[in-house]
Amino acid sequence: MESKELAKLIGPTLSVMSISETINLDIWSNNIPAITYLNGIILFVTGLSIIRIHNIWTSDWRIVITLLGWGAVAGGAFRIFFPAAKQGGQNIFTYAIIAVLLLIGLFLSYKGYTPEKHK
Repeated sequence: MESKELAKLIGPTLSVMSISETINLDIWSNNIPAITYLNGIILFVTGLSIIRIHNIWTSDWRIVITLLGWGAVAGGAFRIFFPAAKQGGQNIFTYAIIAVLLLIGLFLSYKGYTPEKHK
């Protein structure tokens, strides 16, 4: 699968997810371990799927997709092994992570949906 196609999928998803988590941040105040565990499984499989088809370590924008894949694997594994751990609350660290994820989502959307310039 081509990097641009993955960017078209991951970019808008990450953007919408970041905005919706900001609006609904209070849902993490009551952590339900079974749901956190399920979320971890979904994150882990998603990340593994990305790195299985896109484990590209280059010095261009495509590395963002690879890093997101590895981040999803790590985040998913954490939630699988520690589902009762406190999740992000309303603090500056959580908002900073959400802002970074939104910027990455917008960047990938731009890269995915902008036509390539032919040389």
